[in-house]
Amino acid sequence: MEKDKSRMVELNKLLKEASLAYYQQSKEIMSNFEYDALYDELLKLEQETGIVLSDSVTRNVGYEVLSQLTKVEHDKPMLSLDKTKSVDTLKEWLGDQKAILSWKLDGLTIVLTYEDGKLKQAVTRGNGFIGEDVTNNAKRFVNVPIRIPYKGKLVLRGEAVIRYSDFEKFSAEYKNPRNLCSGSVRQLDPAVTAERKVNLFAFSLVFAEADFGNSNSRKFQWLAEQGFDVVEYVLVDRNSLPDAVADFAKRIETYDIPSDGLVLLLEDIAYGEALGTTAKFPKNAIAFKWSDEIAETKLQYIEWSPSRTGLINPVAVFDPVEIEGTTVSRASVHNISIMESLELGAGDTITVYKANMIIPQIADNLTRSGVRDIPGVCPVCGMPTEIKAVNDARTLMCVNPECPVKKVKSFALLAARDAMNIDGLSEMTLEKLVSAGFIKEYADIFRLKRYRNDIARMDGFGEKSADNLIEAVSKASETTVPRFIYSLGIPGVGVANAKVISRAFDGDFERIRKAGHDELRNIEGIGDVLADAIEAYFRNDENSRRIDDLLTEVSFQKDISKTDREQTLSGLTFVITGNVERFANRKELQQLIEDCGGKCASSVSSATDYLINNDITSGSSKNKKAKELGIPIIKEEDFIKRFAF
Repeated sequence: MEKDKSRMVELNKLLKEASLAYYQQSKEIMSNFEYDALYDELLKLEQETGIVLSDSVTRNVGYEVLSQLTKVEHDKPMLSLDKTKSVDTLKEWLGDQKAILSWKLDGLTIVLTYEDGKLKQAVTRGNGFIGEDVTNNAKRFVNVPIRIPYKGKLVLRGEAVIRYSDFEKFSAEYKNPRNLCSGSVRQLDPAVTAERKVNLFAFSLVFAEADFGNSNSRKFQWLAEQGFDVVEYVLVDRNSLPDAVADFAKRIETYDIPSDGLVLLLEDIAYGEALGTTAKFPKNAIAFKWSDEIAETKLQYIEWSPSRTGLINPVAVFDPVEIEGTTVSRASVHNISIMESLELGAGDTITVYKANMIIPQIADNLTRSGVRDIPGVCPVCGMPTEIKAVNDARTLMCVNPECPVKKVKSFALLAARDAMNIDGLSEMTLEKLVSAGFIKEYADIFRLKRYRNDIARMDGFGEKSADNLIEAVSKASETTVPRFIYSLGIPGVGVANAKVISRAFDGDFERIRKAGHDELRNIEGIGDVLADAIEAYFRNDENSRRIDDLLTEVSFQKDISKTDREQTLSGLTFVITGNVERFANRKELQQLIEDCGGKCASSVSSATDYLINNDITSGSSKNKKAKELGIPIIKEEDFIKRFAF
């Protein structure tokens, strides 16, 4: 008994340290796989011995709130969910009831409160009783409505998440989207939250005075009607449950929103409430966790992958194994501290799994030969490396400010849709190509064809994707002067300024790069500060060398300027909203308006002449504002007919 109690104390200490790091510091000191295994061991010991420590993590529902954010007590405690990995257990739990089966999203739970149709407060889950006020940050979430039609008090719970597609650019600095999301929401600068593209998906309506007909699915529908994105769900019974679980499992690998399982919520509200709660769990819902498939394999070597922040990340390359239906051969190890905790060395026998059935991770090292061969120089620039503490983890760094990998953001700007528009050349792809030595300068992007076979063999590529990339680069090599100017990253020069500058010089790039301050200053919208910045950029010898190099690979299309199109929209200001049908996207319509001398604004004001919206009857804020000001709302079809396009 004494041995069991000692182990329980040890397990509780390890789990509390991991929870503190995970929830409070937005980092991981152990994987979810390890945490679940230790948690289950502690729970089993508690059941066998009948002993439960007063501070046991099996009885707590969150983390102690320690940050500088304002603390807020929840009106209604937020409990955890009981969990299972067995579909049979789910069926037994459900019995003859109906229930909502939904994704269990892997992010940060937020409680939103609305009064008089306005967002009043947003609070994190915290320890279930006290959370942190993140209202200003929540207002910068991608999809949280600031105003809603319902005017009474409304309280809901949702999961703040960052999509995998948005996480890619941060994957070198954060272990997973959940850590990035927590760090993005629980900090003091709302601008950081906005940059990180945080989304929120509602999963529970806590309070609202409305008739839901004793139906939780009706609550979900009502929340959607108020403008909230609701977690994806289906209504199931005992017979349809297994197939529904299988369908979710089949789709998780390509699902863009992080999920660590499913939630089963009873459809009958009154019946669920009558069941009550335990000290930690409500009885009207249960969580289903994916069963991690584990495979044993041999570690071949550690690949060191530099990132744009200077971090050089260790990646384990091992004999290919099939997990969850796909073959994997690589897994990020993230930093030296994790390597040391696993005592990871080439030739070791390791076990691997897919976290959330998606991200390959090392579960354990069975032979533990020890860490060795940490590179003393950066694999890309060859300059000396240093081991530094980053978020309390020992991390390998390249300290050379001129390392090509650190220029990935500027390379990404050149490849962006509004710049050279190179489809498929994301920041993550650029990091791989730069790390491989294929790109050192801007012009090297347009010389990737020489590395076509090498690219096809890289992780994440293949014959077809390599050809697609080469084709996209070739297509982008013929561009317009405004796109080229914007792609250079001249301080202060955005898409609109690039177009104005090009038109002022009739699309002659050589005239633009030789222009003096006075010529630039006379362009509408270009002030003294911006004129100085543009002139300084083009007078810089290194910039001139880079541009000359680029121009050996890039040619200019004829720029459709004011001399080519009749200025039929001169003096008119348009606002475009909603989906478009006759144009590829809103930007294409905006381009046409600007080419014909018109202007486009982002919001409706007294200066607006027309609001273009295919849904004229919608209750959107732009439609309402236009009606208040007496501004015509026209469809695309009306625009085309009225202005003879």
